[in-house]
Amino acid sequence: MSFQCSISNSVHHSFCGITSNTITTFPISTSKLKCSSNNRFKVLAKSNSDPTQQPTSSSTSLLSFLCPLLKLFSGGDPSGQRNSSLELATSSLASVSRFAWGRKSIVESAQNNEVDSNPPISLQLFEFEACPFCRRVREAMTELDLSVEVYPCPKGSVRHRETVRKTGGKEMFPFLIDQNNGVTMYESSDIVKYLFEQYGEGRSPSLGLLESTIFTGWMPTILRAGRGMTLWECSGVDPPPRKLELFSYENNPNARIVREALCELELPYILRNVGEGSRRTKLLLDASGSKEVPYFVDHNTGFQSGDYKIILPYLFKTYSSANL
Repeated sequence: MSFQCSISNSVHHSFCGITSNTITTFPISTSKLKCSSNNRFKVLAKSNSDPTQQPTSSSTSLLSFLCPLLKLFSGGDPSGQRNSSLELATSSLASVSRFAWGRKSIVESAQNNEVDSNPPISLQLFEFEACPFCRRVREAMTELDLSVEVYPCPKGSVRHRETVRKTGGKEMFPFLIDQNNGVTMYESSDIVKYLFEQYGEGRSPSLGLLESTIFTGWMPTILRAGRGMTLWECSGVDPPPRKLELFSYENNPNARIVREALCELELPYILRNVGEGSRRTKLLLDASGSKEVPYFVDHNTGFQSGDYKIILPYLFKTYSSANL
């Protein structure tokens, strides 16, 4: 058994569910997602309970208490002026708390092969930045040198939570879609194992990715005071026509701050993981002239920058409902 993170819009608090194995299939509308040729995805979900029922557990109580508390100490409006030194210090501590997970590519082919500048992306991840279970899936993706389409689902999400509910049958995160294999999946541990089985070249995930302790798993969420957890009240309703693009790796302190903002604005983006040893290092170097992350590109406006202190005000100004 494993615990899974979810935030319910209807009751306005987070909870964890305890689940067990079932395998089902659901039809999916092709208007929202690219489907396999028979228009069906296998949904690999660990649940035999009614998703509308609220489970009771110590983790439920922790989340119900923690999320409002973190919101209270989060520093208010995320679009406002920030203390850069404090931001970087807390994000750096968050990175230290997760040790080396999500810092470098561990697949051997990444050392020898470059990737196409615009390869097709088959993986879609519905998640929110502050969720510790979503975090270890992103750490696995960094280590496997995978690019993914990210659909942020903060509390109060207007668009993407509904897609998860209709596709998988319940509002629970993380939620993975692999269009290569026609698979959708809940449960962070199962997703990590699946990604390593499919893309890990025979490697197994480390114990740290599968069994993160409560201390290391929740520390980044606590240290960042819930950043990347709640939809910004002034965010635009509609997504931009073209997806944004972010070069990042999970455990980078500066990149984390940008991902939090993208989550709070519910902006879908292409996440190009560029951990140490990544095949995308040359792409990043060609695009930015540096190997440093984050590097952000908005293909809708032509804006690009590698400085989170420039990226944040740009995002909150450009994608505010007042400017759309």
